[in-house]
Amino acid sequence: MKLIKPITITAIAALALVSCKSAVAPILSTNPANIDKNPTKTTPIKEEDLKRWSHLDLAKDTIPGMSVDKAYKELVKGKKSTKIIVGIIDSGVDIDHEDLKGHIWKNTKEIAGNKKDDDGNGYIDDVYGWNFLGEATNENLELTRIVKKGDDGSETYKKAKAELDTKLAEMNQYKPQMDMIDKADKAIKAHLKKDTYTLDDLKKITTTDTSLNQSKMIMMSVATQVGPNFQEELKGQIEYVYGQLNYNLNVNFDGRKVVGDNPYDINDKKYGNGNVKGPNVEDTEHGTHVAGIVAQLRGNKKGGDGVVANNVEIMAVRAVPNGDEYDKDIALAIRYAVDNGAKVINGSFGKDYSPNKQWVFDAIKYAASKDVLFVHAAGNDGKDVDAEPNFPTDEVSGTEIADNVLTIGALNPEYGSKIVANFSNYGQKNVDVFAPGVKIYATVPNNKYKFLQGTSMAAPNAAGVAALIRSYYPNLTASQVKHILMDSGTPILTTVAVGEQAQSKPFAETCVSGKIINAYNALLMAEQMSKK
Repeated sequence: MKLIKPITITAIAALALVSCKSAVAPILSTNPANIDKNPTKTTPIKEEDLKRWSHLDLAKDTIPGMSVDKAYKELVKGKKSTKIIVGIIDSGVDIDHEDLKGHIWKNTKEIAGNKKDDDGNGYIDDVYGWNFLGEATNENLELTRIVKKGDDGSETYKKAKAELDTKLAEMNQYKPQMDMIDKADKAIKAHLKKDTYTLDDLKKITTTDTSLNQSKMIMMSVATQVGPNFQEELKGQIEYVYGQLNYNLNVNFDGRKVVGDNPYDINDKKYGNGNVKGPNVEDTEHGTHVAGIVAQLRGNKKGGDGVVANNVEIMAVRAVPNGDEYDKDIALAIRYAVDNGAKVINGSFGKDYSPNKQWVFDAIKYAASKDVLFVHAAGNDGKDVDAEPNFPTDEVSGTEIADNVLTIGALNPEYGSKIVANFSNYGQKNVDVFAPGVKIYATVPNNKYKFLQGTSMAAPNAAGVAALIRSYYPNLTASQVKHILMDSGTPILTTVAVGEQAQSKPFAETCVSGKIINAYNALLMAEQMSKK
């Protein structure tokens, strides 16, 4: 899944750093029935609400959450649930996180550490899931891999080459600024003799050293414009730019060689290992956050709250590197999750090119044949995926291949014209429904928590509601649950801004359903449908 750039760099005078605004826009505080007609009264969202806004209710809280709290209070309390396994195909999961305890799937048929395939499923020591990346972490984008293979005269090659050249030029433009800021940051840390510092610390620096003064001015500009979390945002931007140049866009980099397989041979399946954390647990931030959105413990006053409170287990399947995933890994990861009992699979990944997409199509159809719902993030390019697909899709030549795929766009915590996140992909035919995806607070590695944003966060919010339904109404099929989530959602009748250019479009034209997910309504509909 493409990352959201933490900050954007521009040259203003010598240097300036402009952030993606970390403050959340005001929340409309009016009756939802009149909100589009009279969007005048606004109040800022409270910090405690921001950390769990996706669980709030539009009618009660004037925030476009999924009404999860209302569902638990009025519908779920006292009801019997059955165990539901949610497969998280991602960068890995910190399965030892304090807020995921008791919610991690364990393969009871496998004996840990004996280097044997005890259950005969083809995977040795897959106690908590499987790691299809082995020791690999960084990877090329798919367009880079296409260019690396050489000019075959195809339109795909020409398009990929043009995009690669454009992206490289952009990153090379940013790099000198990143180098300068990184150097200034290190100089300040050395002077203050500490790694974490504030704007006040910078203001107190008094020196006749010209170089140090220049570093102070640079970092004060950064801190003033970005805000109190400027060091974290700066780190994210530096990692993004350097990662793009060193790995994602670098045709001379081969991140796959440490895995030891042929990524273009779907029958070469004996690779990877059972370490679902990967070689460095810090690199599981994305997957750990996604897992937390679904299943972090509710009501324990740590971090946020998961959508599913009880009887949920997270199956970690590591298949998404820092870069674009391989079609082979995704296809095998889906099959692994299906074969080991997952009834909902979350796929917070995606890319513009998919040279072996048939392998993934076949895996999706296999999941459908086993009654497994696949929830997929729509992507973060702010584009219409009806015109420019984000893979994997569930459509071949305009025909839907299976009815078990639910594609999710991302919402802001603001009702009205800005309800769609500006980065979120959309599409009247190929995005099904929207869910909260901005400023989502959840688990990250080493017992920490963090706000992240992306359709990567919207998908597990939807997957959590799907898991909730499948846990309480196990007689309903994957297809039925998909359509419940679409049909029971809250309709948005207003015109909204979509994409980075803020194109005006009726919300009904941004997705198939014209709705945002509502867990309360979904459970009511599930109750009715389960009795038929």
